[in-house]
Amino acid sequence: MPSFSEAPSMRSQYLYLFFLSLTLLSFVSSSAQSDDLLTLDNGTVQVGIDREKGASITWLSWHSYPKNVVNSIDPGRLIQQSYYAGKSINRQADGQSKSWSPWSWNPIQGGGIGSWARVNEFKRTDDQTLFAETIPKLWDMPNEEAAAIMRQWTGFEPSMPNVLVVRCEFVSQREKEDRWGNTIPLHQEIPACYFTRNFAEAKSYEGEGRWRPESQPPGPPWGRASPPRQAMGFFCKDGQGIAVFSPSATRPWNFGPHGHGLSDDPKAGPCMHVAPLDQVSLGAKSTYRYRYWIVVGTAESISPRLDELWTKYSKDKAELK
Repeated sequence: MPSFSEAPSMRSQYLYLFFLSLTLLSFVSSSAQSDDLLTLDNGTVQVGIDREKGASITWLSWHSYPKNVVNSIDPGRLIQQSYYAGKSINRQADGQSKSWSPWSWNPIQGGGIGSWARVNEFKRTDDQTLFAETIPKLWDMPNEEAAAIMRQWTGFEPSMPNVLVVRCEFVSQREKEDRWGNTIPLHQEIPACYFTRNFAEAKSYEGEGRWRPESQPPGPPWGRASPPRQAMGFFCKDGQGIAVFSPSATRPWNFGPHGHGLSDDPKAGPCMHVAPLDQVSLGAKSTYRYRYWIVVGTAESISPRLDELWTKYSKDKAELK
């Protein structure tokens, strides 16, 4: 059995079972369509959060790539917050999915198996920022809300039109003596990202325009990469790409493709995954905050932005209270 500190890898190893669930796919097909999308568009990039999907980021496109790049086939995909705490326990008697048992306390912004998370607040605070407050659900259960709150501010990095900045806040409200037990160090996905499968060329950014190719066969399990500038990019055949910069990451990143075929369909099963990881002991009553950035375009237009972000924010770290 994997150690508790490898909870994201555990979830990844069993993920294919979830994808094969016809019951869930039926649920998704009936729930995937939503008109409740709140967007920002600065003329270069368009980003959207969906009230019906936990206010996760469900839309990302830009002038040179007008299609949506975010895979949203189920509540475990999207671009979203995902956290782990406590020991892994068997709750199958309470309805826990057999494919995800035993499992740790794992609140997911998008939702749990078969259900989407509830949103308390969902608004545009100004012309440049989207705000949402979400009550997440536990990943391993069909419809169980977590004793937690997730808040998220999504906007554009000033003077960088092809750069998004996302600020996340997670408030754990567990009872100190609950079934998941004492605080232990676990990997946190900061954030969990799922893109369409056509962005298949994975690279770590080394700085000053240099990219290092990363290779990984279809998973899960996912591969691991250690980008020296805490940024990875994913590119399609025409050269367009998405880079994630997460300076709070302290562990090798999860990454890799799922499935075969270079589909550009956001509702397809195949996808590309990346998750910068931080190792944190989330207390029952605790607050965790971090920021990350997403840069879009070609490698030539992404590289100078990543250099600027590194100069400004390389010392940016997560905060735990």
